[in-house]
Amino acid sequence: MEQQIKEMKQTLIQAIQQAENLVALDEIRVKSLGKNGCITGLMKSIGKLSAEERKSAGQILNVFKDEIATLLDDKKQTLELQEMNERLASQTVDITLPVRPNTNIGRIHPVSQVTEEMLTIFAQMGFEVAEGPDIEDDFHNFEALNIPAAHPARQMQATFFMENTTDKVLRTQTSGVQIRTMENKKPPIKIVAPGRTYRRDYDMTHTPMFHQIEGLVIDTETNLAHLKSTLVEFMKLFFETDDVALRFRPSYFPFTEPSYEADVGCSRENGEFKIKSGAGWCELLGCGMVHPNVLRNCGLDPNIYQGFAFGCGIDRFAMLKYGIPDLRSFFDADMRWIRHYGFLPLDIPTITSGLSLNGGLKR
Repeated sequence: MEQQIKEMKQTLIQAIQQAENLVALDEIRVKSLGKNGCITGLMKSIGKLSAEERKSAGQILNVFKDEIATLLDDKKQTLELQEMNERLASQTVDITLPVRPNTNIGRIHPVSQVTEEMLTIFAQMGFEVAEGPDIEDDFHNFEALNIPAAHPARQMQATFFMENTTDKVLRTQTSGVQIRTMENKKPPIKIVAPGRTYRRDYDMTHTPMFHQIEGLVIDTETNLAHLKSTLVEFMKLFFETDDVALRFRPSYFPFTEPSYEADVGCSRENGEFKIKSGAGWCELLGCGMVHPNVLRNCGLDPNIYQGFAFGCGIDRFAMLKYGIPDLRSFFDADMRWIRHYGFLPLDIPTITSGLSLNGGLKR
């Protein structure tokens, strides 16, 4: 058997050395160490030998088997490295080739851009960003905001209720984030809450899903003058002009008292929807002083704390700033529209370099 092993070893070593690829090497492995391989056959034949011969032959065969297995593994690593180098060499990129046309088509959506513009301004004004869930419970979406079960405001908001539940809704505003913040953080509070909101509405200026940003300030001294000055300053910075016509009308919201709606001067000339003094008015946001009941529902004493809140649609701000006439087109996934109204990825808004195209950035 020793002579047989010696001859077989020489044959296998030569075959392994001459293997040119992984397929050929695997065939050698199967023929030698496989179920019906030559080394496996020798291992099986040991049973026919005497006890003394089996011991000696078994040791020799185990050493032989380990040597062949090691040679196969080493050769496999060599062939794998060789194949990888060949593959890399064949897949090199010719950097002298001209750039393919129409590669610069990626654009930032106006809603994303305007959200960043707004947050940049509010950050400069000292606001923190807060977030909350899109699926909200009845307490945070209605009850805590001074909107009890029979309140008509629930019908006005045309809510999407989750199936098989009376407690879960798609949030109708981001005001739930204000409630959660007041529950978990002691005043002073100064936050803005951007996010998606949902209502059953659909026309040129309303969609079932839209984007909203709300602001909340709670401390011991904030008053209506602070609210108005904050919004006026924000409008001037956002629209990048001091010529912003803004008027405040008394209104009603269950969660603020007193409550106001703010209108901005706008125009629809030449098929564009843009701000313009003296041309007409468009409702832009709601605001007011936080209702004492809302403070109580959040565990705050209205005899100590007070503050203001405001909320506005990000989509509508985008329409007014960039002359977009129809809100529904925001969600049409039309590449021609996004190429026209979208922004380049590096158009990052800052107060110093300019927020938008008006401030020097390029589309």
